[in-house]
Amino acid sequence: MALFRITVKQNKYSNGIRLEKGMTVDVSSRYSNPVTTNGGHEVIDAFQRMYGIDIKKNGGLSTVYLDVKKVN
Repeated sequence: MALFRITVKQNKYSNGIRLEKGMTVDVSSRYSNPVTTNGGHEVIDAFQRMYGIDIKKNGGLSTVYLDVKKVN
C-alpha cells in the first residue's frame, strides 16, 4: 500500500459545501490513484473524517479540483 497526499487545488462552493484551496488529507491506498479508482471511497471517507464534509456531494471528487501526490 502507498500513502497519498490529496490537496484541494482551488476553491469550490456547491450544494452548501465549501472546499477551500489547501485542504489536505492523507490516504493509504493500494490503487495508483485513489481519487479515480474504486469510486474514490477512501478520499470521500478521509474528507468526511478530517473536515466533516461530503466531497462527492460537492462535486469536487475529481483531479480537476484535487492534486494527488504519492508520499512513499
